[in-house]
Amino acid sequence: MIKVLIVDDELTARNFLHRLIMDFVPEISEVRMARSAADARNILHDFEPDIAFIDIEMPYQNGFELLIKLKNPQFDVIFTTAHNRYAIQALRFSALDYLLKPIDPKELMGAMQRYLAKRSISPRRRKVYENFLHDAQKKEAKEFRLAVTSSKGAFFFSLCDVLRIESDRNYSVIHLTDRKKPFVATKTLKHYEEVLGRFNFIRVHKSHLVNAEHVMRISIGNDFLVLSDGTRIEISRRKREAVLNLLNVT
Repeated sequence: MIKVLIVDDELTARNFLHRLIMDFVPEISEVRMARSAADARNILHDFEPDIAFIDIEMPYQNGFELLIKLKNPQFDVIFTTAHNRYAIQALRFSALDYLLKPIDPKELMGAMQRYLAKRSISPRRRKVYENFLHDAQKKEAKEFRLAVTSSKGAFFFSLCDVLRIESDRNYSVIHLTDRKKPFVATKTLKHYEEVLGRFNFIRVHKSHLVNAEHVMRISIGNDFLVLSDGTRIEISRRKREAVLNLLNVT
């Protein structure tokens, strides 16, 4: 069975999440609650949760700072937040889960299903935490490292090193500037489009997302792009106008 720690400075939020967990997640056997980061650290002296729901916005010390201070947490984390767009972007780049307040029961159950599917992979979890802490302390989102999970573990890349991402059914094939062999990731192309869309990555075809920084030229008929490694990528007719506008081609 699963043990849970809820960390939130708002009493109503703690109680609401506790009630949702009891009503909708039968796998959980024990829940403890903390009203602050300091309270959470005291509880963790003699309680070893499997997973912690940590509020991002808390006075004195927020959820990020709590995780940093713990140094080497041995539990999984699902962050909860009401807004904080910058934090959400860091979480998505680092492949960490989060729930938006007010928490929806279906979203909670989805998060728990994702947790149960990956809970045995502790080495990947540790690396993902470290990458999140790296991203959370950056001043600009463009400095984030993208966490990419595969069957072999978690890997982290700067956006400038990503040439293009190609769809392969429920997987994605990531082509990098310094790798001869592509990297197969366990996320879909849609996932990467949602995460990278505001960072100059353009969906040019149903099966391709390209980094605009690596676009060297466009063919005379606007049928395909040529990237910095010489690769030619088709532009679909349906997306052609949008792609040309994003690349400032008239």
